[in-house]
Amino acid sequence: MKNLTLENIARVCHGVYHGEEKCLGMEIESVVTDSRKAEKGCLFVPFVGERADAHDYIGQVMQMGALASLSERELGETSFPYITVESTRKAVRDLAAFYLDQLQIPVVGITGSVGKTSTKEAVASVLKEKYRTLKTLGNFNNDLGVPLTIFRLRQEDEIAVIEMGINHFGEMKVLGSIVRPHTMVITNIGTAHLEFLGDRDGVFRAKTEVFEYLRPDGHVVLNGDDDKLARVQEVNGIIPVFFSVDPSGCPASGRIACYADEVTSLGLEGSMATLHLGEISLRVKVPLPGRHMIANALAGAAVGQIYGLSGEEIHRGIESMESLKGRLCMEKTDRFVVIDDAYNANPASMKGAVDTLKYGAGRRLAILGDMGELGREEIALHREVGRYVGESGLEAAVFVGALSRHM
Repeated sequence: MKNLTLENIARVCHGVYHGEEKCLGMEIESVVTDSRKAEKGCLFVPFVGERADAHDYIGQVMQMGALASLSERELGETSFPYITVESTRKAVRDLAAFYLDQLQIPVVGITGSVGKTSTKEAVASVLKEKYRTLKTLGNFNNDLGVPLTIFRLRQEDEIAVIEMGINHFGEMKVLGSIVRPHTMVITNIGTAHLEFLGDRDGVFRAKTEVFEYLRPDGHVVLNGDDDKLARVQEVNGIIPVFFSVDPSGCPASGRIACYADEVTSLGLEGSMATLHLGEISLRVKVPLPGRHMIANALAGAAVGQIYGLSGEEIHRGIESMESLKGRLCMEKTDRFVVIDDAYNANPASMKGAVDTLKYGAGRRLAILGDMGELGREEIALHREVGRYVGESGLEAAVFVGALSRHM
């Protein structure tokens, strides 16, 4: 891993090196936080958890071939090098920021209340048509997941797409200081995590903390259909690029850089739409169902244009979009189609899932569970979703959980 020598690691993490001086110039080959996944040449980072203290496994990890370990305590006389730090979690963040800076590749950050992961997949699907692209796996989007994503990067990678998730004020500043994105995409400002962020204005403030860390020559890509994002005029002198699924009625009307029209539903097979990107118009199949997937495709197209992709490359990238487990993942049997969208939920994503189900043929059944972290309004918001389901035209619904009783 470029410039991740034990000497540099100790310096960047504000740690103290313990070991033979001849090892200081050696580079680690990977960063591992799970002792079971230790490998030759890795740096082991132990965390103290609720049930176990990974410091207890340092000796075992070194026998498995690790080069060195971080530690929050002195280990006495050892036959291997290690670095003591005040906090292994903070050390991982500092080290990830340093490593990313060594690679000097563009980073696209993705955040928002709903659709972060789907948008990340759409953006990466487009960019891979031109660049060797690394993306966040699953939902590794917090202050540990983001560094672990960065540590997967190698010198041959040409661009990174990193999802950034938060639920408290100040957390986006931590992630922003690590990633320092060249391009920042925000999908929307919804009602997720109201327990900690108060209201949508609080969500807006928390999400946009990342702007403080945007590169001076960077780009901002925003959903123009979102009333909170539409009020952003500029970010540190950077004029945002807005995308819209409905340009005629969107709050950012007049400032839309890319939009969709001539939308035709293909049911659960997705949609056909014409995407307008300045002078380029593309008739594409968005292979995943729902209006929000068209928005995700537009975000991918907007980022693709920023990084110099041709219309043909953008077209191929959108048409090769795929779903992830737990997010609009369809399983077909001889009699049924089961849509698994159960990864997480808030009112906006729940309504989006209900809308998607309406594209199905035959009898349609929604099975809905509790939505967490909604704060004081949790009962009212569950009732709101219940009203939406009741007016949706679905044939049946099942509600599971204590809060879902209010639906």
